[in-house]
Amino acid sequence: MSGPDGAPPRGSAAEVLLRCAELDRYTATPPTLERVHLSPEHRAANDATARWMQRAGLAVHEDAAGNVWGRREGREPGLPALVLGSHLDTVPDAGSFDGMLGVLMAVAVLERLGGRCDGLPFALEVVGFSDEEGTRFGKALLGSSAVAGLWDEDWWDLRDRDGTTLLEAFRAFGLDPRRVHEAARRPQDLLGYLEAHIEQGAQLEQAGASLGHVSTIAGARRFRLSVVGEARHAGGTPYERRRDALVGAAEAVVAVERLARASSTIATVGRFEVTPGGVNVIPGRVVFSLDLRAATDAERDVMWQTTQAEIQGICAARGLRVEAVETHAASAAPCAPWLDAAVVAGIRSTGDPDPMCLWSRAGHDAMAMASVTDVAMLFVRCEDGVSHHPAENVREVDVARGLDAFEAAVLAVADRMPDRVAARAGE
Repeated sequence: MSGPDGAPPRGSAAEVLLRCAELDRYTATPPTLERVHLSPEHRAANDATARWMQRAGLAVHEDAAGNVWGRREGREPGLPALVLGSHLDTVPDAGSFDGMLGVLMAVAVLERLGGRCDGLPFALEVVGFSDEEGTRFGKALLGSSAVAGLWDEDWWDLRDRDGTTLLEAFRAFGLDPRRVHEAARRPQDLLGYLEAHIEQGAQLEQAGASLGHVSTIAGARRFRLSVVGEARHAGGTPYERRRDALVGAAEAVVAVERLARASSTIATVGRFEVTPGGVNVIPGRVVFSLDLRAATDAERDVMWQTTQAEIQGICAARGLRVEAVETHAASAAPCAPWLDAAVVAGIRSTGDPDPMCLWSRAGHDAMAMASVTDVAMLFVRCEDGVSHHPAENVREVDVARGLDAFEAAVLAVADRMPDRVAARAGE
């Protein structure tokens, strides 16, 4: 069903998907999609999203960190806000829905609620975060970290692949670095944060379910591991005198997979650098990455201790030395039970009596927001679990159910407000 001008109905899944396709146009690498923090493409995406927010009746502004916001007051001005949103940036060679779908679903929900917002006991806000992926500067969650009051002054020195610092990029985008802390929100001004996102996995598809709710977002740790041996002539060095860093590192990578498969954690080696790299030289040094994720920080940390001991044993047996540097750490972010209950109620309103509960293996802006307010997440089925790839896809029927559930979740939050207010008074 279309409107009188042939456009999809306002607030419909068809309109959301059409807007996702429009955001695909804002890319630095056509025909593939890449839209990074503080780029001209980021500016275009912010501007387009702001127009859609205004059309939904929201008061719009861009904050001091480059995030775009829209706000609709509740039954009286100045009430704490329930924030709906996700991110507008992408990885290189991206798909069309990671992040963007959640932002545009949030806009659509506000459009669908319309005048009913005026009777809610809270304000509603929509946010399009500027940087979740960390593609440009190598630091994820920059946009939501600023909002959560987690900004680190050391980040100004981060550089992109062209040598541009984050400080320089802020200024080029028209932002004042001295005011970045103005993006931070006070806990008392927020009721909670709800994020709709594609699952980025195949569990919903395997279960034949359109939607799911999230129990917690994975705690992650990342390391740079160096295996150090001795570079020598490949032909002239007998095996008993070799200290081959590559063979040791390769054995370590196999051990990483073996240990992770036998546990409840996820471990990934994504980068592998060999030095000196000659075809006739025994590798003297190998540097590789290790990404560890688990539903709880305790499980993740035990896996690191076990993995580290295993790798050290492998290297010692081969006369190699191993060095480990931690490059990233993020605590697991459990979803607030009362807010998750609203998401469950929203999914049930679509006809699913027993919504599937998942823990998110991927990181999300909700991780940063959890440090300043309660969070919960709605997952939408994606085809074959593919994400961070041009083949990323969602079905219109799943988006339609997601919109119904998201809208119902907002109304369920209103129903649960008295209990939440009482709980806060007792905290």
